[in-house]
Amino acid sequence: MLRRIAVVFVVAVAGLAVSGKADARRHHQIFVTPFFHAPCSVLSHSPCTPYFCSVLNHGPCIPEIDYPYGENLQLTVESKPSEEDAPKYQKPDHDLDNIGDLFAALRSCWTPPQADSAKEGMQMTVRFSFKRSGDLLGPPRLTFATVGMPPEVRETYLKAINDSIGACVPLKFTDNLGGALAGRPIAIRYVDNRDVDKQKATP
Repeated sequence: MLRRIAVVFVVAVAGLAVSGKADARRHHQIFVTPFFHAPCSVLSHSPCTPYFCSVLNHGPCIPEIDYPYGENLQLTVESKPSEEDAPKYQKPDHDLDNIGDLFAALRSCWTPPQADSAKEGMQMTVRFSFKRSGDLLGPPRLTFATVGMPPEVRETYLKAINDSIGACVPLKFTDNLGGALAGRPIAIRYVDNRDVDKQKATP
């Protein structure tokens, strides 16, 4: 009788042990930080994601991830930029090294149609890509134009866009930017926000 009780007790203890291990496996801690590592100091001995904060911080910080360029770059160019945005329309005096330089160069290239052939509020979007050398991979492709505009207005703006871009290329890229941009689509939306009617009325 005592032997049977002892056997039952041993089996019960073993069952609890197995159950405890299973629960431990089910409830183990999961790190949801980037790359499945906990942020920690670069002096830590275990695998981790180093944080880039002051050594005076009391807790770890999640590092910023340097995401790559997107598949599609989009830019809006106004015919009459505001005073606040005017510096963004100045062409850089050095080889283009980043997206900001590229956008500034493309903005500075834009020469809108003359007032007598322009239409206030006209918008047109083209899409194209660059080669590593800074030349166009192909002619800009029209993807959008303001609905209801006469065909001659559309042709006028498309010609102005092609002429403006053509007069700027080839752009001078650094090796890094040229490699990053090569073949990537760039969409530019041109907006004629000038008071064209007022300019037409002025003698």
